[in-house]
Amino acid sequence: MALDRWIALVILAVSLMYGYTAFFMMDAGLPPFMRFNPIWPSTFPKIIAVGAAITSLVILLGFEKKPADADEGEIDFSRLGDYNIGQAVFLLVLMVAYALLLRPAGFLLSTLLFLVVAAALLGERRFYILVPVAAAAAGGVWYLVQQTLGIYLSPLPTFLS
Repeated sequence: MALDRWIALVILAVSLMYGYTAFFMMDAGLPPFMRFNPIWPSTFPKIIAVGAAITSLVILLGFEKKPADADEGEIDFSRLGDYNIGQAVFLLVLMVAYALLLRPAGFLLSTLLFLVVAAALLGERRFYILVPVAAAAAGGVWYLVQQTLGIYLSPLPTFLS
C-alpha cells in the first residue's frame, strides 16, 4: 500500500475516534438550557470528523487517483528550483506578520493589509477592485465574529481604542 493510503488510514482512525467523542461524549455534559439550542459546542467537531472520514475514505479507496499518463500535477523534487519557492516563503512570513500585527494594528487594518499584500504577491494588479473587496471581506468577517458570535475583536489599533 502506498504512503498516501497509509496516511489516509491513520487519518481515518483519528477522525473516527474524534467523531465518536464529538457525537457521543461531548454532548453528555451540556447544561439543560443548552440542549435546546440549534447549534451545540459539538457541531463543528462533528462536521470536521465526518469531513475527514469521507476525505480519508476517498483517498483510501483510490477514487482521487488520476490515470497513469496524467502526471502533470506531481511535484518533481529534482526541479524544485523551478517552482516559486520565494512566493511561498514570503506568504508564510506574511502570515506570521499578520498574526503578530493582529493586536497592535487591530483586526480591520491588519486583515486588510494581509489580504492586499498577499493578493498582490500572488499576481493581482487591479488594486481598484482588490482594496474594496479586501475591505469588505475584513469588515464582513469582523462584523460576523463581533456581532453574531459575540467574540470581541479589537477593530482599531491599540492606540486608537
